[in-house]
Amino acid sequence: MLRKTHLKVLAGVVTLAFGMIASPFAFAQQKLKWAHVYETSEPYHTESVWAAEEIKKRSNGKFDIQVFPASTLGKETDINQGLTLATVDMIISGPSFAARTYPRFGIAYYPFIFRDGDHLLAYSKSPVFQEMVNEFRAKTGIQVTAYTYYGARHTTSQKAFTNCEGMKGLKIRVPDVPAYRATPESCGANPTPIAFAEVYLALQNGTVDAQENPLTTIEAKKFYEVQKAIMLTGHIVDGLTTQIAPHVWSKLSDAEKAMFTDVTRQAAARATALIKKRETELVDEFKKKGLQVVNVDRKSFQDAVLKNKPLESLGFTRADFDKIQAAK
Repeated sequence: MLRKTHLKVLAGVVTLAFGMIASPFAFAQQKLKWAHVYETSEPYHTESVWAAEEIKKRSNGKFDIQVFPASTLGKETDINQGLTLATVDMIISGPSFAARTYPRFGIAYYPFIFRDGDHLLAYSKSPVFQEMVNEFRAKTGIQVTAYTYYGARHTTSQKAFTNCEGMKGLKIRVPDVPAYRATPESCGANPTPIAFAEVYLALQNGTVDAQENPLTTIEAKKFYEVQKAIMLTGHIVDGLTTQIAPHVWSKLSDAEKAMFTDVTRQAAARATALIKKRETELVDEFKKKGLQVVNVDRKSFQDAVLKNKPLESLGFTRADFDKIQAAK
């Protein structure tokens, strides 16, 4: 009986050891938190969920990523700080927040710097952007892996206007970033930073009269319900970056780094295609909802920015500007 018991124990040890060899990820699975501030209906979320599943599949289950949408892990400032505090592992966020640590990124928000979405994407593949990514990682340990087109930012308001002068005195919500304030300040408006998750209520209760965002965000956040007009200012062509925290990136193998980069870039391309398609459809849909859609004198805004907020006044360099203009 004693000998049989020893044999059973031995068999159990052998089985356990074999299981560990056969399933190398069974005891090393990493659960990661991927956070953003966008709605579950938006491509930034749906394609992040796709990417999370794809990474899990390609890693044979080693990386189990849960995506947290709609500011559930904090406002945009919080989740950016979370990368260095190790409270989140991955984020999608505008590089304007990363620019607080690495100001050079902020030039992408200088009004009218990009001709259109394709120009922004060309910049994301350019040597000057790669140089910035490397410098940002050297400074913070955070790795930027992908760039998604967010859309051309337009202005909604309770009153319509057709040029820069018409913006004078307008109380408008903008993100708390100097480059976002540049256009309204140049036109004499009163830019008011409010957290993204609180914008709808601020418009509804009259804390602010106006806001600015891409058409797809105006739709997703239902800002059209509490605004009467959309001015097609297109003052900033915006993008979002996928970022991976230092405590994750530094522990990945070269093959895993390549895999995370490839998958997040695929997700960015998928989301970009959806955003571009939806942008082309929304002008007519907003008109059908009863909103006034106004084609403005965009040059009046551009001239005001160049006069009142020159590139160098925001801490950006002509060298970076020229390299971005040359990106194709």
